[in-house]
Amino acid sequence: MGSASSPSPPSRRRWSWGSALAGAATTAAATALVLCWPRDPRFELISISLSAFHFRAPAALDIGLTLTVHATNPNVVPVRYGPSTVSILYGGAHLGTARLDAGEQPATSCRLLHLPARLDGVELAHRARAILSDVACRHMELDAAVEIAGEAAVLLWSRPFSVRIDSHITVDPVFLEVVEQENRSEMQLYLA
Repeated sequence: MGSASSPSPPSRRRWSWGSALAGAATTAAATALVLCWPRDPRFELISISLSAFHFRAPAALDIGLTLTVHATNPNVVPVRYGPSTVSILYGGAHLGTARLDAGEQPATSCRLLHLPARLDGVELAHRARAILSDVACRHMELDAAVEIAGEAAVLLWSRPFSVRIDSHITVDPVFLEVVEQENRSEMQLYLA
């Protein structure tokens, strides 16, 4: 009778600290990459308030507004940004501007920004018929565009970026209430 050969025991892999550390480092690097990958900051118009209304002879109108904007930085690093000008458009025509001062926003934070805006009285006069019609209907559509340049900073490393934000906003021109809005943003990163 032939003797049956017993199966050889499975080979055991040796556990190694080097492999464990390499795996942990790879996992940590992948997690850091996912968490630190820059995301577009968000800006949402919350309210509009009248801050100045002056009639100057012969037929000039000076209208000042304050735009209250909710700004969100979803990134795990703070961002610094330079001054920008928000263009306010009505029916495709440039109606006025709002000023965004330079500043910094902490990581994963939200804040309210109050932006002073000035409307062009001459352009308002040219569009008076359409604006009065919108006031009667209590429905006015505006567009706003801004490009914000800045940098995200982690310790000694910083990454320049630029964000273009285009907004389509529907307001009630009688009570200056924001009825609805649609925002689109596009971020561009630059090599440091």
